[in-house]
Amino acid sequence: MLRGMLFNVAALVALVPAALLHLRSRGGRDLVFWAVLGVATAGALSWAVTLFAAGWHTGLSAALWVSISTSLVVFVVLAAASAQAWRLTPLLLPYLLLLAVVATVWAQAPERPLPEAVPPAWLIVHIVASVLTYALLTIAAVSALAVVLQERALKRKKPGDLTRLLPSVADCEELQLRLLAAGELVLGAGLLTGVATQYVIDGRLFAFGHKTLFAALAFVVIGLLLIAHQRTGVRGRRAARFVLLAYLLLTLAYPGVKFVTDVLLA
Repeated sequence: MLRGMLFNVAALVALVPAALLHLRSRGGRDLVFWAVLGVATAGALSWAVTLFAAGWHTGLSAALWVSISTSLVVFVVLAAASAQAWRLTPLLLPYLLLLAVVATVWAQAPERPLPEAVPPAWLIVHIVASVLTYALLTIAAVSALAVVLQERALKRKKPGDLTRLLPSVADCEELQLRLLAAGELVLGAGLLTGVATQYVIDGRLFAFGHKTLFAALAFVVIGLLLIAHQRTGVRGRRAARFVLLAYLLLTLAYPGVKFVTDVLLA
């Protein structure tokens, strides 16, 4: 237990320099950026792999760590592929550090066992879809928040130190839409595998618990936003609010339900 806690704390500490990257006087996508981001990703990913080496954990702490590590991996890919995605670092990394603190505080919260009747293959697909969806929506939500901050600064004609570091509104919106489209596809796969899993467990196609309900609502909100953007070109803060709403619903469906069941009702 002590060894695990030390590993947890080490993964947490590895995130701190990345969360403070934006404080550099001359920041950029340079060697220091990649080194610090690499350390943060390696620390979180190593701890997540260690946690799940002996089997899947259902607790809040494990769910948060796997979400953090997946979000970091996705962000590294985006930062390498996009000329502007890395500029979300001042918002994303402090948020992931906050999640890591929550995961560390409740590292010893009890867990609920997985249903034994579920075939491992279905379960793996469902879990991967859920985790990847949450990672994609996390970065999309950060992009949406950046849009809100940038538009507010433009309206006031008074850009701040933070908004100068963030991508432009157009770049944020482009990244946000791509992430939403990918997240919608993966979330749809997650919902379908969830239906199949439920059918294997008790023969029912639908069992609308809190997790399923919030995930389904998030799917609907994202779908409506993508359709509205295609037909009417909705963008800016109005679109950003829907993205944040979808992320809130998905947060309630994933770590939110675990927090209630594993911490509040334990």
